Order: sequence, then C-alpha cells, then structure tokens
Amino acid sequence: MALKRLELIKLLLIEADDFLMKGDAVQSSEKLYKAAEECVKALSEVFKLEEVKAAEEKGEWTVTLLEKAVRKLTSKLGIEVQLGWDAANHLHVWGFHEAKLDKEDVKGRMPIIRRLVELLEKQQL
Repeated sequence: MALKRLELIKLLLIEADDFLMKGDAVQSSEKLYKAAEECVKALSEVFKLEEVKAAEEKGEWTVTLLEKAVRKLTSKLGIEVQLGWDAANHLHVWGFHEAKLDKEDVKGRMPIIRRLVELLEKQQL
C-alpha cells in the first residue's frame, strides 16, 4: 500500500510543479498538501502505527489521527516529519483555503515537502 501511495505522491508533486509554472499558487498549494498527507499515511503504514488501523475502522484519516501519526513519526525519523507536515498545513490553509500565498511563497515550501517525500523513499518499500 505504501508503494502505491508513493506513486500517487510523485504524481501530486508533478501536478504541483505544473500548477506553479502556470502561476496557480492555490492549486499547487493543495497538491503539495495532499502529497505530504499521503507521505504521513504511507510512513504510518511502513511503521505499522496504530493510527492506520484506526483510520481503517473509521473509514477515513482524520486530522487527529494524522497529527498523532506525525508526532510518532517525528520521534522515529526526526524533525523533518513535523516540519514537512507544518509546511503542508500552512499551504493548505493559507495557500488553498485562504488563497493568500503567491507563487514564491509556495515555491519556498516545496523543498520542505520534498524532504518528507525523501524520508519515505528511504524506507524499504
């Protein structure tokens, strides 16, 4: 499952780049957020966190489950997990919902999201 998520994440990153090149910071923000969210889910699967089972039982991942997973993953993998998640949430709220970020604001957070993806790729998927 984590491998399938990685394929989706890579597609989301390509879409984020494409939207940014077109000057669409709003859609780029949302694609980057989704990529980070999928990273947290995939890493949770790799490390067999209890939040995966809870999400399956609920039929969805909630913000509460994602936050708990991020906290656990940060203790296992380092602060990059928290930084990536925080950057993604900033993009989700201020870039997508509020549409207050411009192209450079979004571009500046891309490396942080990409670092989260790299952490996932380093795991033995």
